[in-house]
Amino acid sequence: MQARFPAPPPAAAPPVAVSILAAGPATAFDGEPAEPSCFRDLNLDQIVAAATAPKAEYNLSPIFRAPLLDIDGVLYRQAIFRDLERPEVRATLDAFAGGMRALHANRRRIEAIRYERERQAWFLDGVLLYDAAVRGFAAAFAATELASPGLIAFRDYLAAYAGADRFTRLAGAAAGLKRELAAVSYCVYLIGGHVHVGPLTDEPDFTEEILGVFAKFKEADARDHRVKLSDAGEMNHIEAGILDLVAALHADLFGRLDAFVAANAAFIDATIAAFDREAQFYLAWLDHIAPLEAHGLAFCYPEVTQGKAIGAEGTFDLALAAKLVKDGRTVVANDFQLSGAERILVVTGPNQGGKTTFARLFGQLHYLAALGCPVPGVAARLHLPDRVFTHFERPEVAGSERSKLEDDLMRMRDILAAATADSLVILNEIFTSTTLADAVWLSREVMTRLAELDLLGVWVTFIDELAAVSPATVSMVGGVDPDDDDSRTFRLTRRPADGLAYAMALAGRHGLTYRRLRERIP
Repeated sequence: MQARFPAPPPAAAPPVAVSILAAGPATAFDGEPAEPSCFRDLNLDQIVAAATAPKAEYNLSPIFRAPLLDIDGVLYRQAIFRDLERPEVRATLDAFAGGMRALHANRRRIEAIRYERERQAWFLDGVLLYDAAVRGFAAAFAATELASPGLIAFRDYLAAYAGADRFTRLAGAAAGLKRELAAVSYCVYLIGGHVHVGPLTDEPDFTEEILGVFAKFKEADARDHRVKLSDAGEMNHIEAGILDLVAALHADLFGRLDAFVAANAAFIDATIAAFDREAQFYLAWLDHIAPLEAHGLAFCYPEVTQGKAIGAEGTFDLALAAKLVKDGRTVVANDFQLSGAERILVVTGPNQGGKTTFARLFGQLHYLAALGCPVPGVAARLHLPDRVFTHFERPEVAGSERSKLEDDLMRMRDILAAATADSLVILNEIFTSTTLADAVWLSREVMTRLAELDLLGVWVTFIDELAAVSPATVSMVGGVDPDDDDSRTFRLTRRPADGLAYAMALAGRHGLTYRRLRERIP
C-alpha cells in the first residue's frame, strides 16, 4: 500500500537557537496571550490592528500583546530596529521574506491537493524553494553590515546552517529526484473501457497520418471557436490513477520518493521559521510609522528605566495622529516630565481640550516602549512597567444590578489590589456620577493609596484639588485660545489648576456655556 504523505507536524513552540525577539536560547513565539485589559482604553487595539493588518498571514498581534519586563530585552529589540531602518538591511530581509512567502504558498497548496503523488511533486518544489530562499539570504546577509547583537547572532547561525552537509544534501536529493522523475517515460494503452500503463517502446507515430486525413477539413480563414481552458494545476482522478500505475512500473524510484518525503516532512528549520515571522514584527512597526514620519512627526528610541524620573518631548497619541494625517489635519504634540518625588500627573481643563488624548498617549508611550518599539516623540525617558492599569469612564449598563458609582469603586478596588510600585495607572474622569463632595472625598482616598504605592500615573479629572493632595502630584492644564474661550489649543501645560474645569463641565452639562447661551439668546 502506498505510504501516506505525512501531515505537517502539530503547532508547538520548538526550541530555537536564536530569537530576535529575546536574547539567548528561547522558544519560537507561538503563544496566544489575551489582549491586555488596557488595550481598548488606550486605543492600542486600533494601533496594533492597523500595524498588523498588512501582514495578517504572520499572526503578529500576539507578539504585540506581550510587552517585555526587562530593560536588556528592550535594548536588544531597539538595536534590531535600528539595523532594520537601514535600506540595505531592509532590502535583504524583504527578499528573504518573498522567498519564504512562496514556500508558504507551496505548503498551502499541498494541503489542498487530494492526490498523494501530486502532493509529493509539490513537496519537492517546496524543498527547492526553501533552499533558494535560505541560500540567497545567507549570501546577502553575509555581506551586510550589522550592529545589533540579535541580527549578528542570527547571521552566524544562518551561515552555519546553510553550509551544513544536511542542508546541502536535502536540496541535492530533491533536485536529483526531480530529474529522475522528469526522465520517466511510459506508454498508456486504452483497451475497451480499461487503461493500462507499460514501458515506452518503439511505438509507431501516427501524428502525420492523422493530420493528413483531416487536412481536407481545414479552412484557412475560418474563425477559431476553440475555448482556452484554464489549467487549475490539479490532477483529476484519471490522471491520478495513471500516475499510480506509473509508480508501480517504477517502484524503486517512487519508493525512494516516498522515503524522502517521509524523512523530511519537517524540513523547515525551527530557527529559520521563527526568524521569518519575528522579523515581520519589526518590519510591520516600521511600515506603520513610516507615513507619519514622512508627514514630519518624530519618533525616537526612548531611554527605558526602572526609575521614576520620566519625561517626553513632542509626543502624541499615535491612534489619533494616524487619523489626523489621513484627513490632512494637524497633529498637536505635547510634553511632560516627572522628577524627584513626583509620580502622578493630574490633568484638568475644559472639555474636548485633549485631556483624554494626553492620558492615552502617556499609556501608549510606556506600553510601546516595553515592546522595544520606536515611540512618538522627539525624545523620551520612560519607566518600564510591570503592568498598565486603566480606569476609563464607561456607560451605565441597562439592567445591571450595579450603579455606575459602584462599578467605578469595584474597578478601582481591583486596580489598587493588583498594582505594584512598578505599575502604571491611568484614570480618566471617574466618580462623575456622584456629588462633587463625595467625588472629592473618594478621589482623595484613592490618590492617597496611589501615592503610598509609589507608582506612576495620570489622572484626568474635573477636581482641581487633586493636584495638591500630596508632593507626588503634578498639575497639568488643558489650554484655551486666549482670544476665544471656546477654542481649544490641545496643548497641555504644567501649571496650577485654574479652578474652571468643574465649573465649565457643570455649565456644559446644563447648557450654560457662553456659546450655548449665545445660541439661545438673540
